[in-house]
Amino acid sequence: MRLRGKVAVVTGAAAGLGRAVAARFAREGALVVAADTNEAGGTTLAEQLKGQGWEAIFVRTDIAQESAVKNLFASSLSTYQRIDVLYNNAAVLSYTDDSPVHELSLETWDYIMGVNLRGPFLCAKYAVPSMLKQGGGSIIHLGSPTGLVGCAPKLTAYSTSKAGIAGLTRVMAAAYARDNIRVNAIIPGTMDTPMNGYLLSNEAMREEYREAVPMGRLGKPEDIEGLAVFLASEESAYCTGGFYMCDGGLTAV
Repeated sequence: MRLRGKVAVVTGAAAGLGRAVAARFAREGALVVAADTNEAGGTTLAEQLKGQGWEAIFVRTDIAQESAVKNLFASSLSTYQRIDVLYNNAAVLSYTDDSPVHELSLETWDYIMGVNLRGPFLCAKYAVPSMLKQGGGSIIHLGSPTGLVGCAPKLTAYSTSKAGIAGLTRVMAAAYARDNIRVNAIIPGTMDTPMNGYLLSNEAMREEYREAVPMGRLGKPEDIEGLAVFLASEESAYCTGGFYMCDGGLTAV
């Protein structure tokens, strides 16, 4: 068990990539704090993990709200006394409301930026003091190819929020390297998850996205797990400020 005894906070843990990673962290021996706005899904996950003999709690959290994030980390520390890993996974994506700049409403911009960029910032803000006190930790942000290249020109707010995650990863890595707090980003490609359900439910669009991937398939939640465990564990002790692609070669071409 590569994460035995580590306390891992996973946001967006009720479904998709977050759920897969939270479960894998538990199987690797971590004490998992699952956070999400989806109370039913998050509670079910925690109960399932405990039923399998692992340790997990669920804390309902809207990461865009500072009071909710403060409560998340207060609950985590009250239960487990430390925080070793923060997996900043929670995000929102809107294919119907996100638009090119001249068509984008301020309401949509603020909503997406609030969850996708302010949320990870707030979670990091409240995780870092514990990591400083205990002498280290690992923070893993979830980025996107849309934040690195202009591959989603209609998703202005989402792409900009993920570009912000790239900047947050780099500046935090530099700021906390001497404190033994490692900060890295995973860059998933087109993943077959509920977030992309609206898009991939259309068979023609699904095939178009699949065909664009050099490996010839969409990503699955389990594809991300091993990389997440590596970055959360001491196996990545000399890795910080990195972007780790899990996209089937999408950004290589």
